[in-house]
Amino acid sequence: MPAGNRDLRRIAIVGASSLLGKELKQVLEDRNFPATDFVLLDDTVVAGTLTEAAGEATFIRALEEDSFEGSGLVFFAGTGSDAQRNWQTAQRSGATVIDLTGALAELEETAPLVSRWIPSLTAVLPPLPAKGTNGSSTRVIYSSPGAAVVIACTLAAGLGKLGAEHFSLVLFPPVSERDQSGIEELEAQTASLLSFREIAKTVFDEQVAFNLLERYGAESPLDLARTRNSVARETHRFLTGRTVIPAIQLVQAPVFYGYAFSAFAQLDSEVSSEQLAAAFANLGVKIAAVGDPRPTNVSVTGETEIALAPIRPDPNIKGGVWVWGAADNLRLSANNAVRIAEELVGKSRS
Repeated sequence: MPAGNRDLRRIAIVGASSLLGKELKQVLEDRNFPATDFVLLDDTVVAGTLTEAAGEATFIRALEEDSFEGSGLVFFAGTGSDAQRNWQTAQRSGATVIDLTGALAELEETAPLVSRWIPSLTAVLPPLPAKGTNGSSTRVIYSSPGAAVVIACTLAAGLGKLGAEHFSLVLFPPVSERDQSGIEELEAQTASLLSFREIAKTVFDEQVAFNLLERYGAESPLDLARTRNSVARETHRFLTGRTVIPAIQLVQAPVFYGYAFSAFAQLDSEVSSEQLAAAFANLGVKIAAVGDPRPTNVSVTGETEIALAPIRPDPNIKGGVWVWGAADNLRLSANNAVRIAEELVGKSRS
C-alpha cells in the first residue's frame, strides 16, 4: 500500500523500552493523539515485557521483518543502529518514518530524503525540504532533532531577531541522554563515593558523580566530542543561510534529567526584557519575569517548553548578553516528534 494511503493513526514505536520511547508514548497519550493502534517494539531482550498503551495492557514485541505491517507512522526512539537497520523495511511496508535518534539524518548519502523539522519554529524557520523531492513528500524521512539541537535552534531564532551576529552556547547534558545505563551508573557512583567504595565506570569510564566532564574516559563506548560535533552539525544544517549559527560546547553534568545551558551573544544594540519576550514569542519558550525563580533542570521536569531566565547584560562588553535556561530533555524531544506526527495527520485529512 502506498505510504500516502496508509492510516497515520496506526503507530509503531521502535525502542519502546528506552527512556525516550517511554516518554514518547506518554506524550502521545497526554496530547490525545488520535491513535487507533499502538505497536511497541524493541530487541529480544525486553520482548514480552508487559506494559500499557492508550490505557490498555499490551506487550513489547520483538523487532522483526514484518513488525511494521499495517503501521502508518513508525517512530525510531531507541538506538541509532536500530533506526539504520530498519528504516527501509518500515518504508517498504508503507509507513511514514519519524526518527528521534538522529542516526538517519547522518545518512543523507544513502537516505537523501530527510526533512528536518522543529514545529515550534515553523513560523520563522520552516521545515527543510528533503533534498531532491522538489516539494514532494514521497518517501521522506522526518528527522525530529534531539533536545540539544532544538535548544540551539530556538536560541538562534530568537537571538537572530535581536541582531546577534554570533553567539556561544554551552549545554550541560544529563546522564539520561545515555538512557537507563547512564542513570544507573550515576546512581551507583554516587552511592559508592558516599560509602568510600570503588566506583563503576562502565558507561563513562570517568567519575561523573559530583563532577563535570569535558570528555569521557578512553575506555568509554561513548564519545562526548562526537556527540558535540553531531549536535553542531545538525544545528548548522538546520540554520545555515537562515539565521545566526552558534558555537557549541557540551559539558557532562552529574544530573539525571534535564538540560541546563548558558549562552553568550553580542547584540548590535541594547535590548529590554520586553524586546526579549517579543523575539521569543511563539517559539516554544517561557521566559521568567524579573523576581521569579530562575529555571533549573529540576524545575522544568515535565515541561514541553524551553525555560529562560531574564536576559542579563555583560558588564564588560557593550551589547553583550547572557542567557540562562533549562529544558526537560526527554519531554522536549518527544513533544517535538509528536507535533510532527500531528502535522502529518492533519495534512493527510485535508
